[in-house]
Amino acid sequence: MNSDIQVIKPSGILNVVAGNQVRRDVTDFLNSGKNVILVDLQNVEFVDSSGLGALVASMQATKSAGGKLFLCSVNEQVKMLFELTKLERIFQIYMNKDEFESQFTASN
Repeated sequence: MNSDIQVIKPSGILNVVAGNQVRRDVTDFLNSGKNVILVDLQNVEFVDSSGLGALVASMQATKSAGGKLFLCSVNEQVKMLFELTKLERIFQIYMNKDEFESQFTASN
């Protein structure tokens, strides 16, 4: 993995607690000058509205800082949530970390 890419890997349920941790991690990375962030959702079983809000807020913060935030390894429940809320149009989502690595490094 490219050292300029920071990976956040939450697990379990992405709720208010886990979502706040994702936001803090994104803020820390942005403050340290890292502006390419991959949120790997492989170990996330469920995303509630707070978790969804945290992902949206993290995306906005990253864009405001001139960075890019990507998602990968989204399970079917989370995928359905993104489709219902039309957020799959906002987030760039990769099947898994390997697909992200190959496509991101090829385009940059």
